[in-house]
Amino acid sequence: MAAHDTRLLLLGAVALFEPVNGYQIRRELMSWQVDQWAHVNPGSIYSGLSTLTKQGHLVRHDLVDGGREVAVYELTASGRAELDRLVEVALTTVDLYDAVGLHVALGLLPLIDRPTAVRHLSARLRALDDLLLHLEGVTGSTTAPPHATRSMALPLLRGRAERAWLVEMLDDVRSGQLFFRDEPFAWAPTQDDPGWQMNADRERYRALLGR
Repeated sequence: MAAHDTRLLLLGAVALFEPVNGYQIRRELMSWQVDQWAHVNPGSIYSGLSTLTKQGHLVRHDLVDGGREVAVYELTASGRAELDRLVEVALTTVDLYDAVGLHVALGLLPLIDRPTAVRHLSARLRALDDLLLHLEGVTGSTTAPPHATRSMALPLLRGRAERAWLVEMLDDVRSGQLFFRDEPFAWAPTQDDPGWQMNADRERYRALLGR
């Protein structure tokens, strides 16, 4: 997983649940199975949070919660700006060999507003069309070795599949489906989901912070 994708993942997770402690971030990301599809080492999550704090993108609060010391994290203004930048890069950059950044950004869609989502996904569609045009030319070449043109047929098919998905995704966003920032969020997890405890912890942390 590229470093910028890891940064996006951590900043996005904090933004979704802040104020939140490191263990909660680790548990939540492991429930997303990021160790499998994003190849994130669970132990690197804590060091990543520390690095982002040193860079000024996160602020760490050391609290005493029920007699127990706990460090909780929140985004700073620069962290929010960096998150927005990384989401834009992930949504607009087409890489048919590595879709990790796209998958991370899609999981963070509720953190951006609907017009921004339309703008980024439309830019992705334009970039994808340009790439498909190039790949169609490569696979139709009569001068390249046959095995080379045949191998390029695979990313071409991937690109065509992504385009079909992307057109449907844009239609959904434009028609008011899904949920984005500053919109009512109708979905709720099941009663046994750890997210309910995270929400209770968040409210308690806010009280300890005087919010």
